[in-house]
Amino acid sequence: MIDLNALKKRVYDVVGAIYDVHSVLGPGLNESCYQEGMELELKEKKIPFVREMTFHPHYRGVPMEATFRVDFICKDDIIVECKAVSDVTGVHRAQLFNYMRLLQMQCGVLVNFYPTSALVERYFYDKKTNQIISTDGHVIYNYNQKR
Repeated sequence: MIDLNALKKRVYDVVGAIYDVHSVLGPGLNESCYQEGMELELKEKKIPFVREMTFHPHYRGVPMEATFRVDFICKDDIIVECKAVSDVTGVHRAQLFNYMRLLQMQCGVLVNFYPTSALVERYFYDKKTNQIISTDGHVIYNYNQKR
């Protein structure tokens, strides 16, 4: 089982940066504006990151031509997906969950900058059980179950 408390502490300063960006820029801008603000805030806080990292998924060990782009990878193992939409949906969460699984990264943060208050969702990927877990320890998605 993963150590949820340690993972929550790991993402704490990244989440703080998200809230700082929203407090400076406010609600209702487009996603690229918030991404640029995130880049500046992460630099200011000296949080290591890569912006818009691209990767190719694998199919049974064979690299595919399909390309995905992650908004941010912070501290080498935290995926941050930025949105500026009226409602975050299951499609947005599925995107984050799949990035976490495909890249084998334990921490994922989905942020919606659009509302009056930034909405931040944190999720954790347990590599051993192949499950996405919420901050309270509940299994959100199990990749082992046949659909």
